[in-house]
Amino acid sequence: MATEAPALSPYDRIGGREVLRRITDRFYDLMDTDPAYAELRAMHAPDLSPMREALAGFLSGWCGGPRGWFEANPGKCMMSMHKPFPITRQTATQWADCMSRAIADAAPEDTEVADAMAQVLGQMAKGMARD
Repeated sequence: MATEAPALSPYDRIGGREVLRRITDRFYDLMDTDPAYAELRAMHAPDLSPMREALAGFLSGWCGGPRGWFEANPGKCMMSMHKPFPITRQTATQWADCMSRAIADAAPEDTEVADAMAQVLGQMAKGMARD
C-alpha cells in the first residue's frame, strides 16, 4: 500500500530560509535605493539591519518554517507591531509593490507559492492603512 508524501509547507516550497533571506534583503535594498519607495523608507530607522532580521524571521514562521520570531514576540502580530506607524494607503501600496518586486527578483522556483505570498502580504499591508 503506497502512502502519500506529506505536503510541503509554503516555507519548503518557497525555498526555505535562503530564499526568504534573498526576498528580505532585496525588499530592503529596493526600499533603500528606489525613489518610488521614498515615503515608505522615511518611516524606517536609518539602520535597516534589525528590520532585515525581523522580517526574515517573521516570514520564516509565517510560511511554516522555524518560528523563532513568534517565540521572541509572543502575542504579537504584524498589525499590532505596526500600529504606532502612520501607515497610509500610499505607503501600504509602496510596501506591497516593493515586496512583490522583491519576491519576483528573488525568483523562487515555485511561482505558485511565490505569487500567493506576494498577494497575501500585499493584502496584509494594505489592510494596515488608516486613511
